Amino acid sequence: MSYLRSWFSLDTSSSATKVEPNGSYPNQSLPIPEFNEEDEDDGSDTAGEDDAPPAFPAINSAQRAAASPSSSSDPSRRLSIPKILTDSALMPPPPVPSLATRQPGVPPPQSSSSLLAPMTTTQPPKRLSRRDKVALAPGFGPLDWGNLKASGQNLRGVDALMRIPPSMLKLHNKKEDAWTAINGKVYNITPYLPYHPGGEKELMRVAGRDGTKLFSLTHAWVNADFMLDACLVGFLVSEPSS
Repeated sequence: MSYLRSWFSLDTSSSATKVEPNGSYPNQSLPIPEFNEEDEDDGSDTAGEDDAPPAFPAINSAQRAAASPSSSSDPSRRLSIPKILTDSALMPPPPVPSLATRQPGVPPPQSSSSLLAPMTTTQPPKRLSRRDKVALAPGFGPLDWGNLKASGQNLRGVDALMRIPPSMLKLHNKKEDAWTAINGKVYNITPYLPYHPGGEKELMRVAGRDGTKLFSLTHAWVNADFMLDACLVGFLVSEPSS
């Protein structure tokens, strides 16, 4: 029990209560608060105020102070209440563009205001020519043309590549013997006529002449070297000097 005595060491010099030798404690009298029945709140003062709605605005609010006649007469007590502006007062709404009355290619009148970007031209848009594809006969689709090229059949019509001047090229302008030049290379387009998606009539427009310009305007994305590699006849050269 020696370690408990070190925790509860007593100061003999202080005026604190001393422990009796027999282990008993002295009788200490604690003050008991007095209870006064008059201090008890029975709720009689606020019995009739529970159902009353609160004052709005509050009694000490700025709204009541500004509306009271005493405050209006006294400039020192006058409060400045901020005024809340609506969106229309802050900034007017943008004008509604008259999209229903606009015509393509025609600028809007100068008096009308619009948020649309100004047009770069006053000319009406040009109508693009519509190219219709023809219905190919059965067995003349793109896959059939690829199978024909891979079959090993001679689609050139010549034994060796030649140097072909324009005078020689223009002789091959018939449906049974049609040559054309694209990007400096001359092709025998006779076996490709029934496979052309645009029809034989459109392809015959370049028969017997250089069709590079028309080919680029019609379908520049088509790889003519890959499509007509098996029909290569030779290369287009200038006329020999006499």
